[in-house]
Amino acid sequence: MSTTIAVQTAEQLLAEHLPGRSYFGSRRGALLAEGERAVLGPGRPEDLVADAERLLADAADGDPAAILLGALPFSPGGTARVFVPEHVRHGAALPIPDAIAAAVAPRPTPAVDEPSRGWHVRPLPSPATYAAAVDEAVRRLAGPGPLEKVVLARALELTAPGPIDVRALLRRLALRDPHAYAFALDLGAGATLVGASPELLVSRHGDVVVARPLAGSTPRRPDPGDDHAAAAALFRSAKDRAEHALVVDDVAATLRPLCADLDVPREPSLVRTNAMWHLATTVVGRLGDPGITSLALAEAMHPTPAVCGTPEPEAAALIAEVEPFDRGPYAGTVGWQDASGDGEWVVTIRCGVAQDDRLRVFAGAGVVAASRGTDELAETQAKFRTFLSALGVEEGR
Repeated sequence: MSTTIAVQTAEQLLAEHLPGRSYFGSRRGALLAEGERAVLGPGRPEDLVADAERLLADAADGDPAAILLGALPFSPGGTARVFVPEHVRHGAALPIPDAIAAAVAPRPTPAVDEPSRGWHVRPLPSPATYAAAVDEAVRRLAGPGPLEKVVLARALELTAPGPIDVRALLRRLALRDPHAYAFALDLGAGATLVGASPELLVSRHGDVVVARPLAGSTPRRPDPGDDHAAAAALFRSAKDRAEHALVVDDVAATLRPLCADLDVPREPSLVRTNAMWHLATTVVGRLGDPGITSLALAEAMHPTPAVCGTPEPEAAALIAEVEPFDRGPYAGTVGWQDASGDGEWVVTIRCGVAQDDRLRVFAGAGVVAASRGTDELAETQAKFRTFLSALGVEEGR
């Protein structure tokens, strides 16, 4: 039977993360899972939701505390990691004052905080090749065909001087951005998907559905005045507003047939992380059919134009053509669902896959007709800071 302890704090759960355990934290609270009661095996992508929910129902066997944890890949044909943990402990959300105090929070262990002397960093592709790929995508956007936007990603392959301390890395990521959705999902075979995503794909609590797509970004600046000016410029940017509208329209079009009512704000808002400003829109709906689960909603919405592009088939084809790696879980969705169908699923960004002394991290940028390769390269470099600053590593050129 699952074990539920509701009196622990998120800090305690972070401190107790060990290899083989999984953590997920949001503003609603945190959970730490251990063991595997049941694991979803290979199956047809179109059956994933039904198979996963059947797995949970069978494994729960009447246990109301049982949950489903999982990470769905970017590609529908990729490998999903979905399982029912043996034990789950719950805690309160990280207190927001910790975000202000993050600079003086206890430092991670030297395995992730002071490794810059010994880290080896290999970009995939090279920065120059990535910038050229963006410029080529812009040329294709200007040509015949329906393509309006494509999200092109790049990766960094990092090799540490010793085993990576995932617990310390997770803790640092969570404390730096307590508004974010911090996660460390056990992928098996000693690998962990770890990150701190700012973007909620979808949550369901009762019949209330919430999505908060992000699109349109600019790096934070160290000077407060410059930082405020950058945020204001992002909010006024016609390019970024148009890119953002594509994503919001797609999210609304997916949710509207499933909801009895749906509120879509006319104006985006600004949200900030430790490294970036983003345009965001919080979409709230009430389900017409309360039997639609959070996982079913996530599967219907994924991938949004924020991580793929629009139209999706053309954007996905270009991604497969130009990106020199398999995205795997990056730009997919990671989250949880309980036996009632409630849950939270976030877009798997600001993330990496750690295994032994290796870590592959990812960052992407939305390419539209007004994009430039050098600008989108700079955006990915800024997004990498979420991870690299926690590791004490610089990307280099």
